[in-house]
Amino acid sequence: MLLIVANWLSEYISAFQVFNYLSMRAILGVLTALTIALIMGPVMIRRLVDRQIGQTVRTDGPQSHLSKSGTPTMGGGLILMSVGVSTLLWGDLSNRFVWTVLITTFAFGAIGWVDDYRKVVEKNSRGLPARWKYLWQSVFGLGAGLFLYYTAQTPQETQLFVPFFKNIAWSMGPLYLVLTYFVIVGASNAVNLTDGLDGLAILPSVMVGSALGIIAYLSGNVEFSRYLNIAYIPGAGELVVFCAALVGAGLGFLWFNTYPAQVFMGDVGSLALGAALGVIAVITRHEIVFFIMGGIFVLETVSVILQVASFKLTGKRIFRMAPIHHHFELKGWPEPRVIVRFWIITIILVLVGLATLKLR
Repeated sequence: MLLIVANWLSEYISAFQVFNYLSMRAILGVLTALTIALIMGPVMIRRLVDRQIGQTVRTDGPQSHLSKSGTPTMGGGLILMSVGVSTLLWGDLSNRFVWTVLITTFAFGAIGWVDDYRKVVEKNSRGLPARWKYLWQSVFGLGAGLFLYYTAQTPQETQLFVPFFKNIAWSMGPLYLVLTYFVIVGASNAVNLTDGLDGLAILPSVMVGSALGIIAYLSGNVEFSRYLNIAYIPGAGELVVFCAALVGAGLGFLWFNTYPAQVFMGDVGSLALGAALGVIAVITRHEIVFFIMGGIFVLETVSVILQVASFKLTGKRIFRMAPIHHHFELKGWPEPRVIVRFWIITIILVLVGLATLKLR
């Protein structure tokens, strides 16, 4: 929005041309989203407390979590508001990728909001039934895939690229929709499963989002993409502004979500964040690298799948409790130790993922 104003003013005052630079708008995006989150965070927390919108804690989990009962939840709305306002202010609103990410993020956020509202406000322990949750996730995930598939302007936009190899690019055709569905819906649910400890999901989301922002910038630049032998996706660079806003909003939310948390993000935040990361990975054609960088999300998801499969097949559990972060808690690890160690692993995985850009 402000980019349009800046372009008009630059005809009269050349200094406004600085807003055409992605780097400048990315910086402003971070600062804007961070400022909104820090200012509105206390206001949102007070309103959640006044309306008694608090978390219900499972009694069969770690006993240390019982003290968290009643902690305000649905704080993910703060993230969405900060990201949305910042992106609309500093992003190029004529860019189809910006709108694809924004709409997908808020659509998944809406699913999470309904689930949270039914659990916390209506006191319905089931929340949004799983079949309806997956149905709407599928609708929005496939919707994003169909839009990207039919608006693709170059062959690279629907090809599968394999890291560490220069010339492996598989034209998937309609299978692109299948991959897109699993990446977006899978990432959304993976982040949701990870969101079980204070700050455990948000900082890895920020780190992976930062790396995807770098990848988006490189993919959208014809010179950098040629030099690195990665797919050139015209217009993808504009996603840097969205990623920057996500980073700012995430750090602002972490200010209140760090141990011991003053507010939880709830499904409204976790489902939206996962979908946002997934659709950016799809647009930039770095799905495999995304799985590497988001290894913690993958580990959490696999631990649940293995736990359920093992119990149904053998009647025995592999872990003391799934997702796996609870397993380590029940082994005696203090919550902050689990959180920080998972953060450290994410830093390493993000660096490995970025290294794949050069190791080809």
